[in-house]
Amino acid sequence: MSGDARGKRSAGLLLFRRTERGLEVLLGHMGGPFFARRDAGAWSVPKGEYEPDEPAWDAARREFQEELGIAPPDGAAIELGEVRQSNGKVVTAWAIEADLDPADMVPGTFRMEWPPKSGQVQEFPELDRVEWLGLERAREVLVTAQATFLDRLVEHSG
Repeated sequence: MSGDARGKRSAGLLLFRRTERGLEVLLGHMGGPFFARRDAGAWSVPKGEYEPDEPAWDAARREFQEELGIAPPDGAAIELGEVRQSNGKVVTAWAIEADLDPADMVPGTFRMEWPPKSGQVQEFPELDRVEWLGLERAREVLVTAQATFLDRLVEHSG
């Protein structure tokens, strides 16, 4: 994401499942050329921006559908609250227990000029990979501020 995100708000859904290895969460690797070769800090809860007049819960469900190309699962939602990312954006998230197959997902796309100042506009996936990750691995790669959502999930699912 380019530019200043201060004052912007995003909402998303953090899916989780219980496995013999413990809790796993569904995260997406951010698409586009800036994140192509990055791992740490390049993964995120599936989320997106919304306007002040849209309820955050509605935005989280809409953005899940847009980002992953599948309907958000039904189920009891656990409020994970808000975090402020280093770019100033405030992210609100809910966790839902569900087990979806990443192979079923068809990420949405965005367009941007690439390479910079080339005049060429290219299309990139919003998320270029979606995977189930254990909590330890998720902490290694997740946008730093969003790791707080993992802590809150563990508190609620204990």
